[in-house]
Amino acid sequence: MRLSKNFTQREFKSKDGATMPEDVLNNVQELACNLQTLRDFLGEPVKVTSGWRSPSHNKAIGGVKNSQHVLGKASDLQVKGVEPEDLYLIIESLITTKQMKEGGLGLYNTFVHYDIRGTRARWDKRDKENFY
Repeated sequence: MRLSKNFTQREFKSKDGATMPEDVLNNVQELACNLQTLRDFLGEPVKVTSGWRSPSHNKAIGGVKNSQHVLGKASDLQVKGVEPEDLYLIIESLITTKQMKEGGLGLYNTFVHYDIRGTRARWDKRDKENFY
């Protein structure tokens, strides 16, 4: 099922194969629309490495109990040729200019977390020992 011009429901499915509930699908639809804005801005594919997580899958991988992923409101992202720090700053800029919804934005060594919780949350979980 196509959620936006460049995103499909398959990209956001839980890795354990669980069926996505309807209320979660509505959130994923909104998330995909925000990610479409990012994709259009970059002119490059945006890879969703983790989208919706069923509660059991989230628990199995050690996700936090109140994860936005369980609600279908979060995605972990990578863009080929774009460093996570740069992707983070681009998303921050798109949020600041109200082109993307305010939410959670997290920076990791190999990806960026973005969610549409509606309130501002920011964090940096990079392994600082790998940076000079």
